[in-house]
Amino acid sequence: MKNDHAAVSTTREWEDAIATRVRAAMSSAELNRYFNVKMTKSRARIALLQLSLFVSCRRDCWANLIANCDAPEIRRRLMEHEYDELVEDEYSAKGHYDLLVRQGDLIGLSAADFATAQPLRTSMATFYGWKWLAREGAWQDGLIAMMATEWVNDDRRLMDQGGGLSRRDGLRWIRDFGYKWEEMPNFATHAVADEKHGDLFLPLLSKHIANPPGALKAADDALELFKLYHLGVAEEMERLN
Repeated sequence: MKNDHAAVSTTREWEDAIATRVRAAMSSAELNRYFNVKMTKSRARIALLQLSLFVSCRRDCWANLIANCDAPEIRRRLMEHEYDELVEDEYSAKGHYDLLVRQGDLIGLSAADFATAQPLRTSMATFYGWKWLAREGAWQDGLIAMMATEWVNDDRRLMDQGGGLSRRDGLRWIRDFGYKWEEMPNFATHAVADEKHGDLFLPLLSKHIANPPGALKAADDALELFKLYHLGVAEEMERLN
């Protein structure tokens, strides 16, 4: 990653700095390996159960940011973000976790399977790392870390690479299983919903972040953990038929 820390001050510069990191992560060897695994029902169960734990970890991370943030206008947007995820929005009346459980029914997963899912070692390391970034450091650093790992779902910044994470996962399920988008509520929703969330904080970054190097280092660290998580899921899927 080039040293662009000192150049970051305007909204456009923040957007470019974060997007450059996200694009590099999404074209990394770890993500290429993950997306190159052909899906079977057993492999899809691994991926979706780990994703449910990934999503639960994200809720903890955003809650930590809400608790630590002392800027009211940022805190309001953090709470708006989590209301969409946990309570309701235009995509679900029960929160986004419900979308995962509904999609799991396609591949034979029950609500009990999600409730008792256990993380892979690589998932566990990722979750502890993200929670540390969101809880123990400056909230500004945690915010940029969480934004970067949210933008992996933003098609606008990734369509020339095949789209964001949920779109590419959905296309793989279409290719390997023959499902339609409307049958995959989690992938269908997050292929579009995170564009709104991706822009939620961007206009306020220049005002509230006085230490761009620290914040962008947190983004780099968070994306390295994102790559580790997907490497672990790929390795586990490869062990199964």
